[in-house]
Amino acid sequence: MDTVPDILKVSILGRESIHCGLHLIPYIARTVLTTLPASVYVLVTDTNVAQFYLSAFEKAFNAEINKLSSVKPRFLSRVILPGETTKSREGKADIEDFLLLERCTRDTVILALGGGVIGDLVGFVAATFMRGVRFVQIPTTLLAMVDSSVGGKTAIDTPAGKNLIGAFWQPEYIFIDAAFLETLPEREFSNGMAEVVKTAAIWDENEFTSLETNAQLIYNAIRTPSTGNAGRHISTRSTSQSLLLSVIRGSIYVKSHIVTIDERETGLRNLVNFGHTIGHAIEAVLTPHMLHGECVSIGMILEAEVARGMGVLKQVAVGRLVRCLRAYGLPVSLADQRVSRCPGARGLGVDKLLDIMRVDKKNSGPQKKVVILSRIGATYEQKATAVDDALIAKVLSEAATVKVDLSTTSWRQPGSKSISNRALVLAALAEGTCKLKNLLHSDDTQVMMAALQELKGASFAWEDGGETLVVTGGAGALQVPPAGTEIYLGNAGTAARFLTTVCSLVSPSTATNAGIATVITGNARMKQRPIGPLVDTLRANGSEITYNESEGCLPLSIAPKGLRGGVIRLAASVSSQYVSSILLCAPYAREAVTLELVGGAVISQPYIDMTIAMMRTFGVIVTRDPGTDVYRIPQGTYVNPAQYAIESDASSATYPLAIAAITGTTCTLENIGSASLQGDARFAVDVLARMGCEVVQTANETTVTGPKRGELKAIGEVDMEPMTDAFLTACALAAVAQGGEGNMTRIVGIANQRVKECNRIRAMIDQLAKFGVQTKELDDGLEVYGRPFNTLTRGVVVHCYDDHRVAMAFSVLGTVVPDTIIEEKRCVEKTWPNWWDDLENKIGLKVGGIELPRAESSTDATSGTPSPAASASVILIGMRGSGKTHVGTLASTALSRRFIDADVYFEAKHKIGVREFVRLNGWPAFRAAETENLKEIIQEAGTGHVISMGGGIVETPEARSVLKNYAKMGPVVHVLRDIEEIVSYLGDETARPAYGEPITEVFKRREPWFATNAEISRFFKHITGQPNLAQNVAAGKRSYFVALTYPDVTPALRHMSDLTTGVDAVELRVDLLRAPDALGAIPSQAYVTAQLAALRRATSLPIIFTVRTVSQGGAFPDNSEKDVFELLGLALRFGVEYIDVEISASERLITELAARKGCSQIIASWHDWSGKMKWNEDVVRSKYALASRLGDIVKIVGKADTLQDNFALHDFVAKANLQRGAKPIIAINMGVEGQMSRILNATLSPVTHPLLPSKAAPGQLSFAQIQKALNLLGQLPAKRYSLFGNPIAHSMSPTLHNSGFEVLGLSHTYELLETTNVGEELKAALTAPDFGGASVTIPFKLDVIPLLDKLSPAAEAIGAVNTITPVIEGGNRILCGDNTDWLGIRESIRSRAPSIGAPAAALVIGAGGTARAAIFALQSLGAQRIYLFNRTASKAQALVEAFPNAPVKLIETLDAWPAAGPAPTVIVSTVPASATTTNSTSSGAVLLPLALFDASANGVVVDMAYKPAETPLLMLAKSAAPKWARVMGVEVLLEQGYIQFETWTGRRCPKHVVSKSVLEKYFATA
Repeated sequence: MDTVPDILKVSILGRESIHCGLHLIPYIARTVLTTLPASVYVLVTDTNVAQFYLSAFEKAFNAEINKLSSVKPRFLSRVILPGETTKSREGKADIEDFLLLERCTRDTVILALGGGVIGDLVGFVAATFMRGVRFVQIPTTLLAMVDSSVGGKTAIDTPAGKNLIGAFWQPEYIFIDAAFLETLPEREFSNGMAEVVKTAAIWDENEFTSLETNAQLIYNAIRTPSTGNAGRHISTRSTSQSLLLSVIRGSIYVKSHIVTIDERETGLRNLVNFGHTIGHAIEAVLTPHMLHGECVSIGMILEAEVARGMGVLKQVAVGRLVRCLRAYGLPVSLADQRVSRCPGARGLGVDKLLDIMRVDKKNSGPQKKVVILSRIGATYEQKATAVDDALIAKVLSEAATVKVDLSTTSWRQPGSKSISNRALVLAALAEGTCKLKNLLHSDDTQVMMAALQELKGASFAWEDGGETLVVTGGAGALQVPPAGTEIYLGNAGTAARFLTTVCSLVSPSTATNAGIATVITGNARMKQRPIGPLVDTLRANGSEITYNESEGCLPLSIAPKGLRGGVIRLAASVSSQYVSSILLCAPYAREAVTLELVGGAVISQPYIDMTIAMMRTFGVIVTRDPGTDVYRIPQGTYVNPAQYAIESDASSATYPLAIAAITGTTCTLENIGSASLQGDARFAVDVLARMGCEVVQTANETTVTGPKRGELKAIGEVDMEPMTDAFLTACALAAVAQGGEGNMTRIVGIANQRVKECNRIRAMIDQLAKFGVQTKELDDGLEVYGRPFNTLTRGVVVHCYDDHRVAMAFSVLGTVVPDTIIEEKRCVEKTWPNWWDDLENKIGLKVGGIELPRAESSTDATSGTPSPAASASVILIGMRGSGKTHVGTLASTALSRRFIDADVYFEAKHKIGVREFVRLNGWPAFRAAETENLKEIIQEAGTGHVISMGGGIVETPEARSVLKNYAKMGPVVHVLRDIEEIVSYLGDETARPAYGEPITEVFKRREPWFATNAEISRFFKHITGQPNLAQNVAAGKRSYFVALTYPDVTPALRHMSDLTTGVDAVELRVDLLRAPDALGAIPSQAYVTAQLAALRRATSLPIIFTVRTVSQGGAFPDNSEKDVFELLGLALRFGVEYIDVEISASERLITELAARKGCSQIIASWHDWSGKMKWNEDVVRSKYALASRLGDIVKIVGKADTLQDNFALHDFVAKANLQRGAKPIIAINMGVEGQMSRILNATLSPVTHPLLPSKAAPGQLSFAQIQKALNLLGQLPAKRYSLFGNPIAHSMSPTLHNSGFEVLGLSHTYELLETTNVGEELKAALTAPDFGGASVTIPFKLDVIPLLDKLSPAAEAIGAVNTITPVIEGGNRILCGDNTDWLGIRESIRSRAPSIGAPAAALVIGAGGTARAAIFALQSLGAQRIYLFNRTASKAQALVEAFPNAPVKLIETLDAWPAAGPAPTVIVSTVPASATTTNSTSSGAVLLPLALFDASANGVVVDMAYKPAETPLLMLAKSAAPKWARVMGVEVLLEQGYIQFETWTGRRCPKHVVSKSVLEKYFATA
């Protein structure tokens, strides 16, 4: 018999009912059977847990039951599906039905074996079955062990929210078996650790400190499975097991203590909800892709920031919390990649999160209850605190705005980043212990500490509530991290440069994993920042360092060879941090180091001096040869001083001082003065005093009083080389500084600022320009031309490039320029995490949160890496002659972005043409220069541009690496063109040098490189976050797709308009494609690409890309899964909108596909071809749960044998749609009996068409058939539409709309309603129950407005209504008035001349109501000038005044343009044709001169006159400007009619049929 295990017991509610230990299954069986006698024991678990532990429990219970001498009880088990969807009314009923079927009675004991879902569900069953039976919690996840199993809360979910129906029902026992965690996925373990950290944070600082320092040991307990029941007894328990058990028990103890005092959650128990108020709201949006603990982890940080914003919690505590959570692999920010890759991530808006919090049961009314920390281990109140929405919104917002409300301030800002990082390295390398005071708690120092711990270089502990860091140094003994571990540094440049040399100190004698290199890496921006000069120097000294990606940048692999030393030569003209890196590590070299700085003037000498001074404090004295840049560093070991106080950050100090300067107030800063080690401490004296500020500086304190607001002085030239980081602050002040030569401030000595977090010089130039401030870039700086502060542009949105100093500098300027918005506000966390809080709490400014607009799509991306940032620049690559410039110009127009041609950039930079450069220097030199240009362009124009690179950019490994790295954060598009066309084109091209080899050979060599880098899309909006998704895939709407079943789609392209009538998407059945000469069943990628391109040319509808195998009902071979996913990957590269993936495929492959899908969406499909599937079975629910997890849209297809099968399907869908966060679902039954399911299915119903060679599946119906069936079923009632006006007998509108209704199978009708006035007849039509909408024409466009409830912005601006639509708003039917005339004009222009984009100039003739629509349309196109001509000047002037924000310019003649301005490329005439003439002898009409048209341009002329078909204006354009597109008035009528049709019906108008009908009738009556 097994001996009794060693148990740790915890008391709750007066009973020691919580038993903790390891390998407890026999103990559990014995304890339950002996202390809880019953006739039946029922164990409920899920399929995931059952596979590991069910048999062991059955064996243990049966063994114990067999020992009983009395009547032997029954032991039953019930295995249910895993996941939150099971925790429902249906899931509860399923268990209850099982209990009843097994004749269970009130003495039954139920055991819940599983995670939180099982515990909550089974506990609620126990609370209600037979009015309450005993139950036992046996949690198998860490989260359940420390949270949901303790306290007696049980519940199920409903469509209205989580845990809204439940009961308090205490278990008889809670058995905590930590051995279960050995089979728990590591992510789930981290999920539970969030609750452990939370509990320590609110209750026990000592426990929190233990968690901070022991993460690796705790992880070891689950990473090393125990054998032979090791750990069951204390004698066999490892240190890691003991620590883990202690951590779990400690966390449970706190919750048990709180529950005992406050069982029903009336006050104290609220404390365990720290992080939950915001965390639950995040979870509601991101579930199931983010776990509960992960969301709570983010919630804890955000709620800690709320406490910091209230002035209750110090940044020290926030920093410790961040570090601790990160140590357990938990996210701490909504910017975490694990968040951004989730479905719904774009929906994490401030308003949405606050709205979710309102219905959280923990909140009371409009107030949000938040647990506020006062320090680590204690809370502000012994309950949750009511917090204003405004404060929570400010924390959640991604941007900030600053408002002035100032007084005199005195404060101490955070410790210096530069000194903090140096102190951490020195203390870690030293022997002994050092207490660091005023350490900066920021992203940079956090990654430095984490890296030093990974290298086993030091140990850290906190004192004084986190105010003091105790560092125990390792005396230079460093170890290579375990294999596969990378040291991640984010965007911490200082840490990257210091640690490169620190890692080279690792020697073979100290490397625990001999032969394994140390890998340091960072984020995408860090991988662009240079480190080459330092690496070159270390390599020359014998270190083995390898670039893992781009040459000259992280990531690096550093071999453990130690630092040789001796004479080291280093180029120090780029960064002083290279120098400091070697200085700091030099004492540990094998030889004494002589460091010679070469290569020009040394940059930032004060930072080198700082390093030397700090080394002296730690016991190593560096000498400098007089008059040289040669430093001698002896061998030795640093000795830690007992205490080291870190100065406040002098660079950061410039911002509050500058606020005083610009606002005319006073600021005093402690711990920074003339005795500072930092060069930036001179900013007050060298810059602010010269600008007119009163400066008083002592050794340790600086006070600045600004002049009267608006009286800062421009100071001419200032050399900021000793304080380069402060130049951004100086720029902000210079923007409003006056006086001197042209209000100019020239800042020099800052060339190194181009290679910081961003190109800071360019950043300041670009962002200052938004305020209207002129600048001039210099080789080593810039000039800023100041303006009065009250003339600067208000409401500017500042892009910060993820650079803390850009954000803080512009917040200074924002104090005098109202409504300035600072994007990326969290980038300040690099050096001053509480900057925004300090502005409000210490300086007295009012800081507001701003929610930035988000890219919208009908459904968000599912799992995977985040799609490229919406603002990231698009890089075009491709062969010369492939059309990159043409495509790039169109793309920049579509995206409203600047276009950069790399050839033009090259010539502007090098002052020489490409051909001549190659002739003089050769191809290798050109390729090297081209690669450097690529790096510069990415750095300077990494957002908001379209960039066309030369075709040869893929020739060199370094350039290819740069492109590959960029593709991780932005789109790289390969522009393809037939090689023969390229050959023909290049035969005539002379601007670039000849290849020197056949073009076809160059193409063949480059083709695989293009394929590797390409992420191409027909729609540039798709790849920049604006996908072309089906708009009808939304709640309350119906959507359809037509499945193309052709082996070759090209013959069908001429019928595409007919085939796609009414549908929302087109499915390309790739498995059915067959090239004419193909031998196998697998189409080549080239053939599929050609088919896809052909289809794109024929339709703008979204494409569904489907590869179905034979067993899935398709034609693709079943054993070719790899080929399937290669084709699916091809679809992603081409930006296909929807990818259909069968969930029977490898889950790993599906997950990998989803990880790189960008804005494409995955339809996760399951087809049951057996005919045996029943919609009410567990297997369908299981498949639904899997498909919902893997895809954006769920598709389940069965087969109907009876009508009842369709009702079962309908019931399944109804229940699925009630789930919170339910995905759109395609659910249909095949076969004739299943046609009803196809009629009622709402999401992307597959339809056929008579022109198709075959149906894609049995039972498919056409679009028109389904619409007619819906009408018969009462789901699509017939509507009546009308035209209001007089006279209207000859209107084309009935023909337009009725022909559209007929083609789509809609039962609606459109008729004329001609009346003499807007009277009772029109009112009756508007209020009729079958009223669907109305068109309005003269003379009622104004008169009808009083009958309407709401006007669109367009209708209000234009002052007329031509479209009326009834809509449901707030449960009530209201009438909305719109004006689609302007849309008809705009679409007429766009469709006929897409390359025009924003016209430089446009002309409107006339000043009536239609002219208003024309100006509105041109304004929406971004026209830079709008010339307005009208014979009656007063009417024209009134029109100008009606559009005060439009660039309208009155002109008096049509044959010349004002101030020699550009000629218009768009002309819109809004006067009758009879009012114009080309005959100079005619009187009473506007003479249209030949000079009206620029014949050399490609323009568009629109004549709104309805008749005749050829007006004088259009005839003149035909003869004088043949390159211009001409638009008749009837064509504009068609365009606006198409828009009306879609507005009313929700379906695209079948233009090909409608236009044919209308134009035939028009010309017949013309």
